[in-house]
Amino acid sequence: MSVSSPTSAERLTSGPGAPGRRSRRWRRVGRLVRTRLLVFVPVIALVSAATFWLASRSPFDPLAAYLGDRFERTSVEQRASLAEQLGINDAWYAVWWRWVGDVVVRGDLGQSRSLARPVADVLAQRLPWTLLLGGAGLTIAVVASLVLGVLAARRPGSLLDRFAGGLAYVLQGVPPFVVALVGIAVLSLGLGWLPVAGVATGGADPTWGSIARHLVLPACVLGLSLMPWLLLNVRTSMVAALREDHVQAARARGLPERIVVWRHALPAALLPFVTVVGARLPEVVTGALLVETVFSWPGLAAATVDAATSMDFPLLAAVTVLTCAAVLLGSLLADALYLLLDPRVDHA
Repeated sequence: MSVSSPTSAERLTSGPGAPGRRSRRWRRVGRLVRTRLLVFVPVIALVSAATFWLASRSPFDPLAAYLGDRFERTSVEQRASLAEQLGINDAWYAVWWRWVGDVVVRGDLGQSRSLARPVADVLAQRLPWTLLLGGAGLTIAVVASLVLGVLAARRPGSLLDRFAGGLAYVLQGVPPFVVALVGIAVLSLGLGWLPVAGVATGGADPTWGSIARHLVLPACVLGLSLMPWLLLNVRTSMVAALREDHVQAARARGLPERIVVWRHALPAALLPFVTVVGARLPEVVTGALLVETVFSWPGLAAATVDAATSMDFPLLAAVTVLTCAAVLLGSLLADALYLLLDPRVDHA
């Protein structure tokens, strides 16, 4: 092949038929979105029903959790009356159906028994903190994986390549809370560089500066826990991309290696990387909840634990459905981007 001949991807995205191909890709994305949205509703319904059923099998007494210290001082008759008012003795499917009706008809997520507040208020207060931590951790994981994976792929078998592979395999087998405890022991207690927990020091009101400083350690811990699969994927994809014809042609034209790697090889390696990022979104959610617990981050983790132990059906269902929807939408976004970015994909 002549070094100046176009690649298969260039031929597909150039010429008189290119606009038609782009239009067909957008139509395929539209069909994908419609199909997935039709699946979302029954999936979320099943997940919410399963949440109510599992909560009903909990060994914890929801009435005792609701009353707290007052439980022992409450008579049997009062307990029975309160349980009837709260609907605690109702079958799980009856409670679930009432919750579905309130959400669909009135847009009411219900009242949290464990926090004595509307569920919508709990989510409005705590969800931004979880999104901040999850977004920061995912950003760190993506950037670190791209940089380290590209540098390792440029020199397979080098010391940096072996270090990157070893780091990925070690982090893959270590739970996030262990990484968090090690980070606290070294960076907070040992060196005193970063605060241990919370979003402010000494009970003071949080400021942008204190939030940023307290975010560094939990975000880095979450990023490290998310990095293994992303790093290995980037490294493998880059090694394959560096061997493709258009990359070899760019080198033959005398382009600097930096341009060849970052402008010619990396875009091809990003296509499978996007899919992997979408597939790992459940780890972002579960990892964020674990990291929040260790660092006393004011997100959804503590509320989720309280809801599970007290059988707080509305709050537990809202958090579970929200998490499920985030994972489904993230997977949809990754697949849609893959269809748009890769002209070789012909079928949605």
